[in-house]
Amino acid sequence: MLYDVIIIGAGPAGITAGIYAKRANLNVLVFEKGAPGGQILSTAEIENYPGFKKTTGFELASSMFEHLLELGVEVVYEEVTDIMSEENIKKVVANQITYETKAVLFATGAIPRRLGVAGEDLYASNGISWCAICDGPLYKDKEVVVIGGGNSAVEESLFLSNIVKHITLVQNLDHLTADPKAVELLKKVKNIRFIYEAKVKEFLGQNGLTHVVVQTKDGEEVIKADGVFEYVGLEPVTSFVKNLNITNQQGYIVVKEDMSTNVKGIFSAGDVNQKHIRQIVTAVSDGAIAIQNITKYLESL
Repeated sequence: MLYDVIIIGAGPAGITAGIYAKRANLNVLVFEKGAPGGQILSTAEIENYPGFKKTTGFELASSMFEHLLELGVEVVYEEVTDIMSEENIKKVVANQITYETKAVLFATGAIPRRLGVAGEDLYASNGISWCAICDGPLYKDKEVVVIGGGNSAVEESLFLSNIVKHITLVQNLDHLTADPKAVELLKKVKNIRFIYEAKVKEFLGQNGLTHVVVQTKDGEEVIKADGVFEYVGLEPVTSFVKNLNITNQQGYIVVKEDMSTNVKGIFSAGDVNQKHIRQIVTAVSDGAIAIQNITKYLESL
């Protein structure tokens, strides 16, 4: 079967694109290697998405995906491992099966970046987490360290403050970079301590994670920690597209205003793109814009 468009990734950008593609009567296939919803699944509370005064990431992701399925969009739960571009036909490989399509839309998003310090790999998912809503309840009435100062770090610290005994937030800058409203709320929390201009050097423990070694402007400090939550940025999921030469040095896909890349018939949307703002609403916007222009591209073939 020859598809009109194959969408890789079922986060906000990919789901929106799938909805728009189906409503445009395109023959569309969506690939998702994990749980549909992307990064919003690990977001405790969402208060800035239009139409939802307050919701959880899981609820919003579920609502989006149910919308996609109700339209009858075909979804394959496999990881795409290779892409081949041949003039007007693209080949997408997943689980050793090759799918053919006229256009491809990357919506693979980005995953949490790691610090790359001693002990991190040892305690990853066993003391170190990148998802407070997933693992926060494991640390009820315990002491945790949150690393980062952006929106994710601040918002997830607010969530954790109602569960854990104490939070130490470690930020490498001299201030928090999250939205002012979120920062204001966090600074009212009583069971949190802020350490600014500090970098994590090492994670320690014998029978599990017990301490975090931090280099501050005043010297080295060893912080007791039953658990750690890291929020130090994102890395794009683009390892399988390197042969297409559509990424920048950081691995993000470079697109034009219409979400097209420099390869004919290949488009990209959402957090995987080179862009300044990565929010749910911008990912959704990208997905809609991409399909409008993919439709125009298909008409030109």
